[in-house]
Amino acid sequence: MDSVIEVQRQTHEEIERFEQAIASLLSQPPTTRKEQLKNEHRASDILDRITARATTLHSLYVDQDNTRHTETISLSSADLSEFYTRLAKIKDYYNKYPEQGPEGFELELAGVLGEEEDLYDAEEYEDPVALLFSGEESYGRYVDLYANHTQYNNLKNIPKHVSYIQYLDILASIKEGGMVHPEVSSTVRLSKEYENYITSLYNYLLSYTKRTQPLVDIESQQRDAMAEFEKLWNEGQITGWGDDYLGPNGSEGVYCTACQKLYAKQTVYDAHLKSKKHIKAAARESNPASDSANKTTAGSTPSHSTSQPSSSRPSKYFKAALYTNVLAPLLVPLIPTLTETKSNLERRFALTARERETEAEGAEQQQQQAQAAAQTNGTTGAAEEEEEEERIYNPLKLPLGWDGKPIPYWLYKLHGLGVEYRCEICSDGVYMGRKNFERHFQESRHAFGMRALGLPNTKHFHEITRIEDALALAEKLKQEGRQEIFQNETMEEMEDDDGNVYNKKTYEDLKKQGII
Repeated sequence: MDSVIEVQRQTHEEIERFEQAIASLLSQPPTTRKEQLKNEHRASDILDRITARATTLHSLYVDQDNTRHTETISLSSADLSEFYTRLAKIKDYYNKYPEQGPEGFELELAGVLGEEEDLYDAEEYEDPVALLFSGEESYGRYVDLYANHTQYNNLKNIPKHVSYIQYLDILASIKEGGMVHPEVSSTVRLSKEYENYITSLYNYLLSYTKRTQPLVDIESQQRDAMAEFEKLWNEGQITGWGDDYLGPNGSEGVYCTACQKLYAKQTVYDAHLKSKKHIKAAARESNPASDSANKTTAGSTPSHSTSQPSSSRPSKYFKAALYTNVLAPLLVPLIPTLTETKSNLERRFALTARERETEAEGAEQQQQQAQAAAQTNGTTGAAEEEEEEERIYNPLKLPLGWDGKPIPYWLYKLHGLGVEYRCEICSDGVYMGRKNFERHFQESRHAFGMRALGLPNTKHFHEITRIEDALALAEKLKQEGRQEIFQNETMEEMEDDDGNVYNKKTYEDLKKQGII
C-alpha cells in the first residue's frame, strides 16, 4: 500500500502541474477560432481534473480512518527502521525496472494538452471537439434550430406559421429579463405540445452554450435563475399559466392540499374525502401515522383559490412556465450568434447548388491551409481568421452575394428585392422581388396549397395569390366549358385488345355498347 503522505505530495504536485498547464494553454494566442475553442475545452477538462484531485486531497486530510495519523507517528519516532525499510523497497523497485517509462500522469497530461495529435496522421486523427457540433453549426459559429422550428410551426393555434429566418428573428427579439415567445397565446402555452417544444428548445440552447463556452459556469447561473423563478412562483407573482386555483369559467374552486387537485364544486370536494386515494394521500402528508386515517375522514381543510396562496404552488404547467422564463439568460448572450446564422442563411439562399459546392470545397482547402500555416507560422492563420470574421458594413440591410458581401444597390433596385409579394395560397408567404415571386408558382409549397384547395396547379392560375380569386376562377372555367383541367377522365387513355387507343370516356361508352 502506498504511503498516504506520498499520495498527498503527489496529488499536490499534479494539481500544481495542471495549473501550470492551464496557464500556458490560455496564454497562447489562438490562431483560429477553432483553435481557441479547442484550448477552452482542454482548459475545462483540466479544471475538472483539478477539482477531482482537490476532492481526493481533502478526504485524505480529513483522515476519517486515522491512516495518516498512524503513518505520521511511525515516521516521526526516533527509530528510523520504517524509513529505511521504505527506502529499500524503492531502490529494489528501480533496480528491478531500470528502464521504467513515464508515469501515468505524464501520459494523462500529454493527452489533455492535445500532444497525442502528433502521433497520428492528419487523416487518421479525429478531432473530439469537432464531434460535438453538427455540420450546420459549423464548429459553433451558427445554431441549428431546424428541429425546434418544426416543433414551433406544429403548435396548434399559433398566430401564423413562420419561416426559419423569421423564427430566428423571434428568438433574437428577446429582451433582458423578458419571456420567450410573448406572441403565443395562453391557450397554446397550456398545451402539452408547447411544453415539449419549450423543453426541447431549452435543452438545445443549454447544450449549445456549454459546447461553445466551456469555461463559463452555465449550470450555476441556471440554478440561480430557477431558484428565483420558483420563489416568485410560490409567492404567486407568476401569472397567466392556467390560474391553477380557479375553477371552470373563472369561478372559485376548492383545492385539496393532500391530493394537490382542484375541485370545481364543494360537493365534489366533500365526496372525494372518503375515497381511498385521498385517505392515502392525507396519511402520507400527516406526520402522525396513527391518527392519519381518522383525520382524513373528517376532511382536510379546504383551501379556497382566492383567499389562501400555497407555499408550494402546485401546477401541471410549472415545467413549461419555468423554461419559458429562464430561457432569457440563455438567449440574450446568443443574439449575435442568431444574427450571424440569419446572415449566413440569406447568403446561402442567393447561391446556386454549384456555388455552394464550390464554397464547401474552398472552406475545406482554406482550413487545411490554415492548419499548415499555423504549424509553420502562426501569424498567417491569425490574419486569415481576422479577415474572415471582419464585420461587414451593411446599413441598408442588403442581401449578401455569393462572396458573403452585400450586393450592389443598383442590382438590389433592378431586381426589385425591396418589394414584398404575398401569396395567401402559400399560407401568407412573403417573397422578395418579382423573380422570386414568379418562381414560387412552380415550387412545392404553392402546389401543396393548390392541392389543399382541390385545384390543379396549371398555367390558368398563374399570378393568382388569393384563395377567393382562385376559387372564383375555377368556377368561371367550369362555366366556360374549360372542363379539361378538371376532368381527369378525359386525360386518361385506355387501349383495347387490338392496340387502339381511346380516352377513358370513349372507351367505356364503346365497351357498354359491346363494340370492343
